[in-house]
Amino acid sequence: MKHLPTYCLLALLWLLHWLPLSLLRGLGWLLGHLLYLIGRRRRHIVLTNLSLCFPQLTEAERIRLARRHFIAFARAFLDRTLIWWAPEARLRRVIRLHGAEHLHDADGRPIILLAPHFVGLDAGGIMMGMSMKVVSVYSQQKNPVIDAVLYAGRKRFNDPLLLSRQDGMRKALKALKDGLPFFYLPDMDFGPKDAVFAPFFGVPTATVTGVSRLARLTNARVVACITRMVSDGYEVTLMPPWENFPGESVEADTVRMNACIEEQVRSMPEQYYWVHRRFKTRPPGEASVYA
Repeated sequence: MKHLPTYCLLALLWLLHWLPLSLLRGLGWLLGHLLYLIGRRRRHIVLTNLSLCFPQLTEAERIRLARRHFIAFARAFLDRTLIWWAPEARLRRVIRLHGAEHLHDADGRPIILLAPHFVGLDAGGIMMGMSMKVVSVYSQQKNPVIDAVLYAGRKRFNDPLLLSRQDGMRKALKALKDGLPFFYLPDMDFGPKDAVFAPFFGVPTATVTGVSRLARLTNARVVACITRMVSDGYEVTLMPPWENFPGESVEADTVRMNACIEEQVRSMPEQYYWVHRRFKTRPPGEASVYA
């Protein structure tokens, strides 16, 4: 069978979801160290990102931060077994929501939940899914078995509207206008299309402008949704809605968004998704930073 190795891996992961969180985290510690050692390409990407964003750190300090990131990444990966298969009661013990009052607006305006790519992002997504019906965008996986498991995991509660990234933003815009909160992940490099170069840790970074454009089209409030991994699970915090947003221009709004994300990254730098080539797209004339 073509996908037999995938089914074997998923069977192992399913068994892991019965373990106490403390044991899962211990396995994640081991897996993180292993990934750091064998993941040469991803290790290079992480260290390059850290050198760009934290030039004030010594090389030894960045290496220690990179190791902590791989551990956090591995722990979050194994924690997904809970998100995919654990009962709701256990999930609510492991994932706690703060700031739920910011989900409601007296004027009935739609909500954009700005969800940066921290390693615990899936925990934040499932908490929002348990709290209400939401709309979100996902990237289809090349492996159809993995894609089916990820899709089913995200659809477990309140029948969320999941849109493929290939669908574009029209369906998300309609869902927002229909009153569904949009769990939006706008901080990855998707190329120059529909993006501007906005500073992120002082580096010109190709950043999609969807938050500003959607807010302008729908009069939506923007509520940052920050997921932090802690020793006994995850803390999901909804921050107060942004005031005076959208602002004077799409470009200024995008700069503001990156500044908000940067502030949160500085509070838990090991948990940001540094394995992604965030600075892949460069301004015209600039060479790749990952060569």
